[in-house]
Amino acid sequence: MAGVAGGGSDVQRTGDVFVLDMGEPVKIADLAADLIRLSGKEVGTDIEIRFTGIRPGEKLSEALWDEGMSLEPTEHPDILRVQEDLLLEGEPLETTVDELVRLAREGDVRAIVGLLSDRIPASLIRQTPPPDFTSVI
Repeated sequence: MAGVAGGGSDVQRTGDVFVLDMGEPVKIADLAADLIRLSGKEVGTDIEIRFTGIRPGEKLSEALWDEGMSLEPTEHPDILRVQEDLLLEGEPLETTVDELVRLAREGDVRAIVGLLSDRIPASLIRQTPPPDFTSVI
């Protein structure tokens, strides 16, 4: 079976995680202005672009992948494969879950946050104020 992505070995493995390279970021205001001009209209004269502000839950930008994530090329230049050693699965996942359960039982919030931060590349867990744990399990 010929896969879309093969990377270095030309073999697609079950469970591979792929990331699409979406190219350079595009400013919505520039896109809107281009669409207006391509429609034969003039920005500000025929059609006004109005900025209404950000609404709750909206983002100003979208990350395509985590900054700390290692990616390897595939046969297609815009499809990348997440390197396997970064995925938490199998025995390392079970060990991490066991450790999290132990830390939760001890009520060690700082250690839980530290462990999650270490296991999840480019996470913002350390920057999030920890919740008050009153009881676990």
